[in-house]
Amino acid sequence: MNWDDLRFFLEVARTQKASSAAKRLGVDHTTVARRVRELEAALGTVLFDKSRAGGFVLTAEGHRLVAYADSIETVVHSASEQFSGDGHFLSGHVRIGSTEGLGCFFISPQLARFSVAHPEISIDLLPVPHFVSLSKREADIAVLLERPERGQYVCTKLCDYRLKLYGTRDYLAHHKRVEQTSDLMSHAFIGYVADLAFSGELLYLERAVPNVTTKLCSTSIIAQYHATLEGNALAILPCFMAEPNPSLVAVLPEEITVTRHFWLCCREDLRKLRRIRSLWDYLRAAADENRSLFAGESRVMRYVDPMHTAGPEGAIG
Repeated sequence: MNWDDLRFFLEVARTQKASSAAKRLGVDHTTVARRVRELEAALGTVLFDKSRAGGFVLTAEGHRLVAYADSIETVVHSASEQFSGDGHFLSGHVRIGSTEGLGCFFISPQLARFSVAHPEISIDLLPVPHFVSLSKREADIAVLLERPERGQYVCTKLCDYRLKLYGTRDYLAHHKRVEQTSDLMSHAFIGYVADLAFSGELLYLERAVPNVTTKLCSTSIIAQYHATLEGNALAILPCFMAEPNPSLVAVLPEEITVTRHFWLCCREDLRKLRRIRSLWDYLRAAADENRSLFAGESRVMRYVDPMHTAGPEGAIG
């Protein structure tokens, strides 16, 4: 067996498409297909059921090989890190998956400063309106709305965050005054597409303000945010997104407040990689520094020094 073929095999197993695997590996799709065929020939087995409609779907033998190949990949990464540089130099690639709002409004500006301090670490940030899969290596670190119930993961609560009901100053000036929750029945709202919400944790509008009229729905919290800024409806938004914008005002902030949690997770076999530890510690420190922003008590984002956020060697909790 050519051990290098396992890299191609793993990317195809994770993406289920030769073209997608080729993009991640920086080669053309014919090279990927050829390397997979060579690996199957060397092992004397079929690793994928291939079809134009379904792509590359793992066979039973393919699933068996994934477990071995995945472990080998992690060991290679660890060995590479241990023998590169002077033992303190951080380098390599990290992919971070995040909920859409947190990724765009908080993690992205925080990582911009981390990248300046650690230029040899390349980072992919995936702020998406759905869960990313750690088991499929869609990300090395993930920020989730719900803690995984099973799997070999290291998880810690990143922070609590609040959501409140917001509208623009102009909207509130030209619509019926809101003094109590019953006044909201005459107002229009923006919310999630209920049957397409990727987590039940997102369906807070129905619980916080029952029986209101929803005029516009979206699967994207960023779309809801921008629609609210147009000044035609109210929406429940995360405080860390809404408070920094002076155009938005919290409506009945004492009565309508929702508290949710972000969880920071990574695969257990990756936790000893220095670049993973460094980013993990940095994100935790940044979240701790911005507790007042997440709670809706501050409009200002704060930053920490990315060179002085690492915990004890080997620690990740």
